[in-house]
Amino acid sequence: MSIKEKLKTHFPQFENDLVDCIVKHCTLRTFKAGEAIIRSGQYMKSTMLLTSGKVKIYTEGEEGEEFFMYFLEPGQACAMSFICAARNKKSDLEAFATEDTEAIMVPIEVMDTFMVNYKSWYYFVVESYRNRYQELLDSLRSVAFHAMDERLEYYLMKLKNSQQSNLLALTHEQIARDLNSSRVVISRLLKQMEIAGKVKLHRNTIELLPMK
Repeated sequence: MSIKEKLKTHFPQFENDLVDCIVKHCTLRTFKAGEAIIRSGQYMKSTMLLTSGKVKIYTEGEEGEEFFMYFLEPGQACAMSFICAARNKKSDLEAFATEDTEAIMVPIEVMDTFMVNYKSWYYFVVESYRNRYQELLDSLRSVAFHAMDERLEYYLMKLKNSQQSNLLALTHEQIARDLNSSRVVISRLLKQMEIAGKVKLHRNTIELLPMK
């Protein structure tokens, strides 16, 4: 599938002239599962439009602990990369591909032109900001107002909706890192959820069960 076809499939809101301009100035890049895409302190030379796969966005604390923020999926872009790239600022975020991923890389030198000349790009950027702001608010509310068991349930439901699957390929260690907790605490809470009939635990996989 060509870049133009990928844009038509995953970014149907883009006007035809914008699609042609992206095809002319942008490139397609692939990332292997587990590959780092953005590192903290890195200058951003482009932003990316995801066409397949999934990217995990997180930030690190002073002692190296991870705080999960959100996932990027096909049809989306990282709102923070717009700011860092446009203002030549270092990234405060980290990102890596959680599965084999493909993205259209949009260089910073054409982004300002897109904002001025194409309404569909302008609205796409604004909507990306709005969606990520809402995600951050939800994460902050989860941390500030909910106990760890509620945060864990919210996290699992969020992944279920994102992946559109009741079967989540996750280790307890991965969840602990995302929620800034310990594996022991997460394992205990998952066991309680299993006893309550909310999940079924498999090796490196968690199955979310229908609500009774």
